[in-house]
Amino acid sequence: MTKADVLLGLQWGDEGKGKIVDVLTPEYDIIARFQGGPNAGHTLEFNEIKHVLHTIPSGIFRPDTQNIIGNGVVIDPVTLAIEIDSLKELNVDVQESIQVSKKAHLILPTHRLLDAASERAKGKEKIGSTLKGIGPTYMDKTGRNGLRVGDIIENNFKERYDNLKSKHLELLKNYDYPLDELADMESVFFESVNSIRELTLIDSEHSVNRSMTENKKVLAEGAQGSLLDIDFGSYPFVTSSNTICAGACTGLGIAPNKIGEVYGIFKAYCTRVGSGPFPTELFDEDGKRLATKGHEFGATTGRPRRCGWLDIPALKYAIMLNGVTQLIMTKADVLSAFDEIKVCTHYKYKGETIDYFPYDVINNDVEPIWKSMKAWDKDLTNVTSIDDLPQELMDYVTYLEQELQVPIKIISVGPRRSQTLLRD
Repeated sequence: MTKADVLLGLQWGDEGKGKIVDVLTPEYDIIARFQGGPNAGHTLEFNEIKHVLHTIPSGIFRPDTQNIIGNGVVIDPVTLAIEIDSLKELNVDVQESIQVSKKAHLILPTHRLLDAASERAKGKEKIGSTLKGIGPTYMDKTGRNGLRVGDIIENNFKERYDNLKSKHLELLKNYDYPLDELADMESVFFESVNSIRELTLIDSEHSVNRSMTENKKVLAEGAQGSLLDIDFGSYPFVTSSNTICAGACTGLGIAPNKIGEVYGIFKAYCTRVGSGPFPTELFDEDGKRLATKGHEFGATTGRPRRCGWLDIPALKYAIMLNGVTQLIMTKADVLSAFDEIKVCTHYKYKGETIDYFPYDVINNDVEPIWKSMKAWDKDLTNVTSIDDLPQELMDYVTYLEQELQVPIKIISVGPRRSQTLLRD
C-alpha cells in the first residue's frame, strides 16, 4: 500500500503551489484537493497560456491523471461551472478527469451575501475576506446546517436549499443588507448545480484509500498557506479551514500513518493579501520593487499583495506544524533585482528576543531582527540547470537549509514548467 504525499504552502498563501503540482503530477495517479474554497487561485503557465484554477486540482492539464475535489473543500457551483467550461474549450476531458466528493459542502448565493454583509459591518476591523462566501459556508458546516454535493441528487434538494436560505435571510435582515442581486444569483446557481450533476460524484474517502491499497500514487494539494490556518494561523486574520498537513487527513479521509512525503512551498521572500499581521512587511522602495518584479497581485481578486523579506521564525513554525520533509523555493528570480537581501532571524517581542512565532502577533509589536546577505546580479529566468545558478543564490539556499534543517529540493525561477530546477 502506498502513502499519500502532501503539498502545501508555508506562508500566507500565493507560494506557487499550482505550478509545482503541475510539474510533479506526472509522478502521480491522483491529485486530490483537501480544503479551502474558490478564494484560492492556483496559477499555471505553459504553452504561452496562463491558466488560473480556483477549485479544480492543479493536475487537470496532465493526461491520465485523476483529479479529486475532496470533502474538506467548499464548492461554489458557479465558479466550478465556469472553470469546467473553460477547460472544455481547451479540450480537457472533464467527465473523465474530475471526481467530486459527495461530502464537500456547497456555497450558496446567500453565503456570499452574508460574507459581504459581515465584512461591511466590521468596518476598519474587517478580516480582508475575498467575499466568496467561504467563511459563512464553513460556519454552516460546523453548525450542522450545511448543504453538501450529495444533496443535489436527492429529490428534496430544493426544500433543503429553501430551509437554509430562510435562515440566511433572517441574518441578512439584522445586517440590513440589500437583496437586489439575489434572484439573479440564484438563477445562475441552479444552472451551475446542473453542471455539477453531470460530473462523477463519489464517496471520496473510500476512493482515495482504495487507490492507495492498489498502490496508486496520491498527491494531496492544499490551498492558501499554513499561516492562514484556522487554528494555528494569525487568528482572526485567517481562512476558515485547516490549511496544514493535518487538513489532508480530515479533508480526504486519510489516516495520519498513511501520509508520506510532505512538500512545503515557500517564496524566497514573503507576501500577504488582505488584513492581518505581517512582521517582515516592507513599506519602502524594496517592498515596492518586490511587488513590481514579482507581479504580486492576487490570482483570484487581483488585489495587490503586501511584500516583505523572508521570515525564518514563521517558516520554522510552519515546518514544525506540517512535518515537512522537502522544501520547494519559488520566485528566486525576483531577488535578482537587489544588491542586498535580508532575512528575519528573530523577533523583538515584549522586550525579549525570540526565535519562534508567538501567540499574539495582533496586539503586540513584533520587530524583526535582520541578517543581510549578498544578492546576485544575474537574470535567472533562462537558467535551465542548478549548476548555472549564481553562487550567491546557492549560499542563500545553504543558509536556509542550515537554519530550517530540511533540504530544499526544488528551486523555481519563473512561472513556466521549464523554469523549475530539481536538486539531487
